[in-house]
Amino acid sequence: MNSILITGACGGMGYSTCELFTSLGYRVYGIDVCDSRTPPCHKFFTADLKDTHSLEHIYNQITAECSELCAIIHMAGVYDLHSLVEVSEERLMGIFEANLFGVYRINKIFRPLLKEGSRIVITTSELAPLDPLPFTGIYAITKAALEKYAYSLRMELALHGISVSIIRPGAVKTGLLSVSMRALDEFCANTSLYTYNARRFKKIVESVESKNIPPAKIASVAKRALRAKKPRYVYNINRNPLLRLLNILPQRLQVKIISMILK
Repeated sequence: MNSILITGACGGMGYSTCELFTSLGYRVYGIDVCDSRTPPCHKFFTADLKDTHSLEHIYNQITAECSELCAIIHMAGVYDLHSLVEVSEERLMGIFEANLFGVYRINKIFRPLLKEGSRIVITTSELAPLDPLPFTGIYAITKAALEKYAYSLRMELALHGISVSIIRPGAVKTGLLSVSMRALDEFCANTSLYTYNARRFKKIVESVESKNIPPAKIASVAKRALRAKKPRYVYNINRNPLLRLLNILPQRLQVKIISMILK
């Protein structure tokens, strides 16, 4: 039986991915920081991806019954909106921990279970390859760094016959949407430098995020990445055309347009 590890297993995308691969006959191991709902998988572990000791303990538990993983699928991550000159250092570092260093720890600890032909699938964001927008920088920077990490990892693990792919989703109808809106409401209420700009930005975010897709579509993309004979590095889904169009423009013009919209 093929075995896979899925992080963020209780979230919308992770839960749907656990559900899909379990239905396909995979032995699924799920990890999440909370246990608000137990995902449909062979075994579920509650652990914070910042806690190396807990992750090593999970590794030992899995290796007691499984000698090989055919894939690691990263669905864990957090979304945040804030001003880069007002956000606390603790909050900024927390986003990096969740979106970058957690992925690094999982791959480092569980790599011995990956054999030739295994896959790693990492969920990034449609914002990762784009020039950051105001107030999304804290999130976009972590996802851009994650993509640089993923590409470097792809180059290294290709030497061992292990494939690394990324999924770049746009807005997905999960709990992250409500979390992002709460974060935006918090930012609008607490910013002392961008009160008016934040309110205008909120209207744009609400418009973009209203065009969301169900998490099951992300799970199906993960299945494509695992079952493809020659998996692609990048899988794009539901990317916003206006964001891509803005990114084509010269950066000086991007700044001017954003300033005109938000001032």
